[in-house]
Amino acid sequence: MSSVVVITGSAGLIGSEAVRHFAALGMDVVGVDNDMRGYFFGADGSTQWNLQRLVKEVGDRYTHHSLDIRDREGLDRLFADLGSNIGLVIHAAAQPSHDWAAREPFTDFDVNAVGTINMLEATRRHAIDAPFIFTSTNKVYGDTPNSLPLVELETRYELPEDHKWYGGIDETMTIDNSMHSVFGASKVAADVMVQEYGRYFDMPTAVFRGGTLTGPGHSAAELHGFLAYVMRCVMEQRTYKIFGYKGKMVRDAIHSHDLITAFEAFHRAPRVAEIYNMGGGRFSNCSHIEAFAIASQITGLEARTEYVDQARQGDHQWWISGTGRFEEHYPDWKLTYDVPAILREIYEANSEVWKS
Repeated sequence: MSSVVVITGSAGLIGSEAVRHFAALGMDVVGVDNDMRGYFFGADGSTQWNLQRLVKEVGDRYTHHSLDIRDREGLDRLFADLGSNIGLVIHAAAQPSHDWAAREPFTDFDVNAVGTINMLEATRRHAIDAPFIFTSTNKVYGDTPNSLPLVELETRYELPEDHKWYGGIDETMTIDNSMHSVFGASKVAADVMVQEYGRYFDMPTAVFRGGTLTGPGHSAAELHGFLAYVMRCVMEQRTYKIFGYKGKMVRDAIHSHDLITAFEAFHRAPRVAEIYNMGGGRFSNCSHIEAFAIASQITGLEARTEYVDQARQGDHQWWISGTGRFEEHYPDWKLTYDVPAILREIYEANSEVWKS
């Protein structure tokens, strides 16, 4: 097995979890991250703190490149240098916010779509047999989930139990005829291209369409990082703006550790051009109202919220991922963190940093 894993967005939430995980498995990790999060979201969003922690923890197993994924020649040189030593590529770098994307559509598309084809082509040219894992998003389905027959309960919206997607939305949901947000559309372009490189060039590629990806490695900012930002607001006594749906919109949340163990399972037994909806499913989900109640319980502090009676364009009113396809292909994989466990870990990891 080739010994190097290339990870983009290596100082971010998913990237840093992947760095630690694959380094612990004995692989050498080459990280690509130029802290674009700082540009997108300001000081709150910067990943510099996480990078410093990574370098200290992982040591010689980690080599960092402050390279922009829009730099086609730079990526090609890096992949050419590593060549057949590359045994795995995890592409997690992205512009991740649909609010932000509308401000700078060119930047969003260049990072999300063009950056992804740059990565695919570098992999095809220099490491065609290396499994290529792409962190996509459930936003590729646009606002289609909002047409589901939801029922309003006291703290959340919910699907009737006899609905085919009560256990979670699967990959058969259409991505057409819906509002995706500019961000969702750029991720669709990337998502389809990863599938296409798999089919057309017979490369082992997988698209993981994530719901709420979370964990203590999140640089929590208002426009991105739902559960981490909920906890940050409660701990720092900031006011959290809830946008629409009475705060009853439902998200499933998957801890970065559980996502990376899914990546490892694919790496060990890769397939061609796979698509997986990936999230916390029925095991780990909550509404905004429920998230604040759990955060208050953990911290002993009251949540400060402000309600804005206008949902974000293209935002999901209810999303729970159906992970059945992945579980069928990789039956040994299991979710280990639910929402209370995730929020507790975020609280404990940041108890010295986030204080009111």
